[in-house]
Amino acid sequence: MKALDELTFDNRFARLGDAFSTHVLPEPLDEPRLVVASDAAMALLDLDPAVAETPVFAELFGGHKLWAEAEPRAMVYSGHQFGGYTPQLGDGRGLLLGEVYNEAGEHWDLHLKGAGMTPYSRMGDGRAVLRSSIREFLASEALHALGIPSSRALCVIGSSTPVWREKQERGAMVLRLAPSHIRFGHFEYFYYTKKPEQQALLAEHVLNLHYPECREQPEPYLAMFREIVERNAEMIAKWQAYGFCHGVMNTDNMSILGITFDFGPFAFLDDFDAHFICNHSDHEGRYSFSNQVPIGQWNLSALAQALTPFISVDALKEALGLYLPLYQAHYLDLMRRRLGLTTAEDEDQKLVEQLLKLMQNSGVDYTLFFRRLGDESAALAVARLRDDFVDLAGFDAWAEQYKSRVSRDGEYSEEQRRERMHAVNPLYILRNYQAQNAIAAAESGDYSEVRRLHEVLSKPFEEQPGMEQYAQRPPDWGKHLEISCSS
Repeated sequence: MKALDELTFDNRFARLGDAFSTHVLPEPLDEPRLVVASDAAMALLDLDPAVAETPVFAELFGGHKLWAEAEPRAMVYSGHQFGGYTPQLGDGRGLLLGEVYNEAGEHWDLHLKGAGMTPYSRMGDGRAVLRSSIREFLASEALHALGIPSSRALCVIGSSTPVWREKQERGAMVLRLAPSHIRFGHFEYFYYTKKPEQQALLAEHVLNLHYPECREQPEPYLAMFREIVERNAEMIAKWQAYGFCHGVMNTDNMSILGITFDFGPFAFLDDFDAHFICNHSDHEGRYSFSNQVPIGQWNLSALAQALTPFISVDALKEALGLYLPLYQAHYLDLMRRRLGLTTAEDEDQKLVEQLLKLMQNSGVDYTLFFRRLGDESAALAVARLRDDFVDLAGFDAWAEQYKSRVSRDGEYSEEQRRERMHAVNPLYILRNYQAQNAIAAAESGDYSEVRRLHEVLSKPFEEQPGMEQYAQRPPDWGKHLEISCSS
């Protein structure tokens, strides 16, 4: 394991030049202190977890110190926000400190969010607040633990720095890790500003560093776009299968690698509601839970438009046509496994759709239903879950189909069924009220709940003795918390 001063930097994005980013130094936080750190994320940099408790750790990720090899840059990009194009966005409160490669040869961006004003801050102050930083940290690590592609979060650093939002809050920084922070909006920026040389350089950069296997194809850029389509189809299938709502699927929040990042007003479903809107600023429901699938395709179409200098329109359309079939295949595969099925039948999609329709108006907890479905035999499980539904006749009809389907799936013991289903059906997910409880404690100076919740969410499929309160249905007040983009 390494100490903090032993990290090896290779700042490949910074070498693209000033057309792509601007050199900016972090603005230090007052009295930086560690709120929470992820041992698993630190391991990606080969860091000894013990260094998180040292003063220099908080100073580095609180903006007071910097490695000599780091080259902090604010990236420039644009994007479609709620369907409308914004010509210039960029890192308004984030900085790419540099790229570190580990002993396995992996490169990781060190991206510090809340690092102060940049040329792209527009009317903002460049700061992030403690509550949003904690939420992003918890979400990044929780999604990763569920097997959903995501950026990672190394730590949250709190401070005494005052920051004004709807009220006065305390500033914080979160250190994010990802193989790249390049977005769909990077390509849109150079396309719409008519800078073909820079756009070509960006395309080569992404192709060479992140999709090198596509170099072997007859049309490397087309092969890369197809891979981006598939990765996004798979990511969104996992969002839908596990009930995750991103909340702000603007093209500047979409990763070129098909990973979840830029967490704002996200939420996991409590009661199943296909029309759930987690962002109270989303008045028309553009980014509602059920809309995430078509919006994913819309965003890929926006990226395709920006790639027309490299790929023919017909080829782009053909590649986009892969999105929905790929999404459906990934989604149905995971939902089959969540139902405890190991084989495929033509009617499985209808079985899933009928279940979700029954859940829609019954106030059924989405996560706990699937977990309890695997606790015992199919017959006993559906009998116990029956009272959660309003339409009992409808559920009884579905239950008979389900039991019949399970019986055709193969012979296996109740214990085998439980192990297989519990391996894909989490007992613990990040619920908004749990995050709010942890935030409230942290804002009063108590970080124990944030750390405990992070530890629970790092093993979502394992039953953890003494942590039963994290596997309960939320109280009524906890189901309808309004989450905004403000941070």
